[in-house]
Amino acid sequence: MKIFDEIESEVQSYARAFPRVFNRAKAEFMWDEDGNQYLDFLAGAGTLNYGHNNPLFKDTLIEYIQNDGITHGLDMHTKAKGEFLETFNEKILKPRNMEYMVQFTGPTGTNAVEAAMKIARNVTGQQNIVTFTNGFHGVSLGALAATGNSHHRDAAGVSLSGTHRMPYDGYLGDNIDTTEYLDKVLSDSSSGINSPAAVIVETVQGEGGINAASIEWLQNLQTVCRKHKILLIIDDIQAGCGRTGDYFSFEEAGIEPDIITLSKSLGGYGLPFAVVLMKPELDQWKPGEHNGTFRGNNLAFVTAKSAIDHYWSDDKFSEEIKRKGRYISERFESIVSQYGEGNFTAKGRGMFQGINCVSGEIAGQITRKAFKEGLMIETSGADDHVVKILCALIISDENLKKGIDIMEQAIKEVCAKEDIPEEDVYFEV
Repeated sequence: MKIFDEIESEVQSYARAFPRVFNRAKAEFMWDEDGNQYLDFLAGAGTLNYGHNNPLFKDTLIEYIQNDGITHGLDMHTKAKGEFLETFNEKILKPRNMEYMVQFTGPTGTNAVEAAMKIARNVTGQQNIVTFTNGFHGVSLGALAATGNSHHRDAAGVSLSGTHRMPYDGYLGDNIDTTEYLDKVLSDSSSGINSPAAVIVETVQGEGGINAASIEWLQNLQTVCRKHKILLIIDDIQAGCGRTGDYFSFEEAGIEPDIITLSKSLGGYGLPFAVVLMKPELDQWKPGEHNGTFRGNNLAFVTAKSAIDHYWSDDKFSEEIKRKGRYISERFESIVSQYGEGNFTAKGRGMFQGINCVSGEIAGQITRKAFKEGLMIETSGADDHVVKILCALIISDENLKKGIDIMEQAIKEVCAKEDIPEEDVYFEV
């Protein structure tokens, strides 16, 4: 359609990687207007953990709409909101012995991050937030200040302040625990780092390159935060809602964040929805002090409740995700052993994994070849050098294998090209 070229902004990005007009989607597939089928290994950048148009949610949503259910209710009490809160409390929080207040923010992840940082600052009386290299938390100004990527930061047009940047796990090498450095600068009155309000961290850095923090590092980070009386904020927007295997990505580490942000797949159906979970003593907001016109997306309440009811009432779905994650790890290890000359380490966790191609040019060639063969898969990392797998968690074993087969063939063909220097043919899981 010419209309996209005529009046849509140049800011579009995914449309450039996948230059088709799509008009239908189901489960792990999308179709363009010419009827071509594509396996979707992007899944709305992690928004469609339960696939496209999941029938378990669709029927419930259609019934709600046909009965003239509330669509928009600001922050008023509605039946849909109440039923979501009850389900979330009974099936997500209580079984994990988690006691949190739930704040409904604006509908996107960056809205939740803004609210989380704001409440941390208001409660503690401190201004700065500790963030990490390669972190991504959103592109509104507060969240952008916490984001590391210069491509996004440079677009702000103003100075970004209010944060201290620290090295993420593995940033200085595999044998260096960067939480020790954080502890050191917080303990030293001459370090130049004032006592911060909070630390915000992703357990797996999605946009930063599928960097997965070790369990020990996460535990040590919590220890440092508690030692210095700093709030710990886990940004679980992309890694949460089952992506790593458990509902929350930090469960394996056994840590207890003070504040948690959720969005993306929280709504279940791809509907905009975000929340902040905070320890009860932190809920010190004055009425209306942080608000947003679309913080009451009742359609998302309906599908979010349905997602929890159908997939998180027991451990079966979680075990399935972990099983598929192990398969992905095995396939990726095999791929890099064949085409990466043995120079690889594990990268990612659960169904949140990637292959580091070192060069963004090589990664781009791989994803373009894969798309020609019917696989939508994208890159991440500072230089777009990581080919990441972000398919629906409900994907069938057959289609998971098919997608990775296409990806492997694309890697094989790119590596076989004579115009790629030998030193660049390097992959890292």
